[in-house]
Amino acid sequence: MSSTALPQCSPEGLTLRQAALTAGIAYLLMPVTFAEFHVFPTLLVPGHIELTVQNIVAHRTLFVVGMLCHFVTLVLDLIIAWALYVLLLPVNKALSLLTAWFRVVYTLIALVSLFKLATIFRLLTVPYFQTIFGDQQLRAQVQLLLGSFRYEWAMSLVIFGIHLDLVGYLIYRSTYIPKILGVLLVIVGVGWVVYPLKPYLYPNAPFDFIPWAGFGELIFPIWLLIKGWKLKIPDNPTGL
Repeated sequence: MSSTALPQCSPEGLTLRQAALTAGIAYLLMPVTFAEFHVFPTLLVPGHIELTVQNIVAHRTLFVVGMLCHFVTLVLDLIIAWALYVLLLPVNKALSLLTAWFRVVYTLIALVSLFKLATIFRLLTVPYFQTIFGDQQLRAQVQLLLGSFRYEWAMSLVIFGIHLDLVGYLIYRSTYIPKILGVLLVIVGVGWVVYPLKPYLYPNAPFDFIPWAGFGELIFPIWLLIKGWKLKIPDNPTGL
């Protein structure tokens, strides 16, 4: 099938090359791994709410940094949703739009869960709450909010997994992105759908490797940065 160079402009205000580079850069700028693999493991001690509270109070700045890492990541998620919509629009316009909406919904759910951490910070840094709750009730509130944050974040990952599966399918159907990347994203997406449901449906299943396997998703933005600037599409792309 013949190919032509990408157009210099598009009705969406972004060429496919620009969309690819935008998505790739936004992916690699995400600081969520710093929060999930350093900040929160340092401060949050499972099964020891007293020690967790002490850590947060003693390291307030680090806790705020963790929240900011999540917030910045969610903003970048919205940018990626927009960029991937443009990038995959030539494959199927309607499905590309639905795919973008799944990432937006995931982002909104994750943002709501992030407010739980902001509430924890207020509870532990404003003396008034210590006065009206007392130590025991205050720790109970913190434990409840931490649990809610984790549950809501996990459920948002199910939506995110569906988004990745759709992205993978569109990539597989495309003729300008390697199909193997689509297959990889489908596999990673299935993992993110399966893993958050583990505590509820199959608590003893050996799926603890899935979060680490999720790093395979990073192959996609690396490819976008290396190859995205010279993307080519068919003369007659489908889905438009």
